This record gives sequence, structure tokens and C-alpha cells, in this order.
Amino acid sequence: MPRTRPFLSRRALMAGSVGLAAALALPAIGRAAPLARLALFGPPAGPSITLAHAVATGALADLAAEVTLTVWRNPDELRAGLTSGAIDLSVVPVQAAANLYNRGMGLRLVNVMTDGLNYIVGTPGAAPGLAGLAGQRLAVPFVNDTPDFILRALLARHGLEGRVEQVPAGSPIEAAQMLLAGQIDAALLAEPAASVAVLRGAVAGRGLARVVDIQQEWGALTGLGPRVPQAGLAVTKGFSERAGDLIAPLHAALAQVTEQVNADPAVAALNAAAALELPAPVLGASIPHSALVARPAGSMRAEIEAMLSLMAKADPAIIGGGLPDEGFYALA
Repeated sequence: MPRTRPFLSRRALMAGSVGLAAALALPAIGRAAPLARLALFGPPAGPSITLAHAVATGALADLAAEVTLTVWRNPDELRAGLTSGAIDLSVVPVQAAANLYNRGMGLRLVNVMTDGLNYIVGTPGAAPGLAGLAGQRLAVPFVNDTPDFILRALLARHGLEGRVEQVPAGSPIEAAQMLLAGQIDAALLAEPAASVAVLRGAVAGRGLARVVDIQQEWGALTGLGPRVPQAGLAVTKGFSERAGDLIAPLHAALAQVTEQVNADPAVAALNAAAALELPAPVLGASIPHSALVARPAGSMRAEIEAMLSLMAKADPAIIGGGLPDEGFYALA
């Protein structure tokens, strides 16, 4: 459990509270963090490495006496937790967050925690890029969720609709296993599942590689560079009402942790191995391919809106009917 350290919010400092002044006069051991418990949730993907490292290093101890991380296994589990109130803070696909916000759930996006970590893994062939997928069987995890919507937009752009057989998979790891077993030709994989497939393929004597970088393809489509603001930390209306003052310092702490993760992937991987239930060497190999960042959501609004617009071109219901307004962005 992270040690409790003193916490001083900007608002409290500006207010000059008498109670705060009295608290500051106490020894550090006698001061309490604002929250008794901060329960974080995240996907079985790269941004959860950042959360796990934050928990392990006590980076959020100024915010809560106890900080925990739970990894959800699929988007349905995430949505159920958000709607029931069991989840207050989670890394969420930006498309799903926008959908829930537009449906009146009060979910707000704090930041973007990856510039994109999706790849198509397969055996390198003669035809480069997406064109090489024509006629192949492609495993796609989480059908009708963010990675699938991104893929659909790219296939449509390249005239490949109906020319790639998409095989549903329950999770990225399941898709990687299908690929390793030779059941399909290629797989759409998010990190760290892409690293799992490449590394295990090498052990098995199969020359698997990241044959398509989805981020590069997306940048060519949008003209905004190879960034896919795929996921970020989101907070519920309840958390915003109870502890809105903690949103900015929480993001600031995660920004520092992200720098640490990128600077020393091996240590971060050791801290995240148990939470993601994957070997530390696999997680360490995945971090350089995960494009981990921590940018305020509002600073990425142009990229987010471009992504949402393209994803929802065929069906606006994907994002809840339209682009979310400025209230969706918890931080500018």
C-alpha cells in the first residue's frame, strides 16, 4: 500500500484555509490524504502499465491513502462497471467514452494515454501495408468496439471492404493465440498482445511481424500525423462531484509516471506483470510500441474529433449521435 504523504491542492492553497494551515503545522505522518481509497481500472493494454507503475511506486499517495488497480478484460465489463457505479476512474476507449457522455452518463475524458498501439501482425508478404490483407483471414478482437471501428474506416479508405475475411476474437490475447496456432493469416492486435505474438512466434520458428502500423495508416488518412488518440483516463460524474479538485493533480502525477515508464521499460514491466498477467520481458518489449503519453484531453480535441468523425461516418450511433461538446473534456 502506498505511503501517505501530504497533499496540497492548488485550490486549497489559493483559499488559504485555516484548517489547511493547521494541518500543515502537523508532522507529515499526521496528515491524511484527501481520499481514503482511489480505485483505478484499466484495459489489458499499454496504458495499464502506466497505472500499475503509478500504484507500485506510490506516485498517487498524495491523493489517497490506498490506491488499487483492477484490469478489466473486455469493453462489456467496463461499460457494466461504469453504468452500475462500480467503476469511477478507468482508462477507457475514447469512442466509448464519447458514446456514454452523449447518452447522458456524465463520463468525462481527463487525458489521452496513448497515441495508438494497434498493429496487424502476420507473416510478411509481397504486398506491403493494408493491401497485403486482401484475401486473408484476419482475427479482430472486440468486434463493434474501438479497434474494429478504426479498422473498418481504414479498409473502406483502401477499397478493401469485403476483400478481407474478418474473424471475431474474444480478446487480443485470444487473437494472438489463433494466429500462433495457424487458424488465421493475420490478427489486429493491441500492445502488449502484438509483442506476445511476435515473441512467441520467434520461439516457435514462425516469422511473425507487425506488417501494418495502424497509427501510420491512420495518420495518412487524417492528415494529422501518426496519432490515434485511442484511450485515456475517464472519470464519472460522481467522482467529478466528490473529488473534482483531484482531477488535475491526478493527471499531473500520471504524466510524470508516463515519463518514467518510457525511460525505464524494464522496471515498469516488472511492476505491471502481475496486474496484466503477462511476463515482464513481454511487457518491457511492448512499451516502445505502445506510444504511451499523458496529454490533457482538451489539447487533443482536434485529433479526437477527427477520429470520432471517421469512425462514425457510416453510423453516428457509434459515438452517441454526434461529436461531444466541450463538457466532455475534463482538462483543457
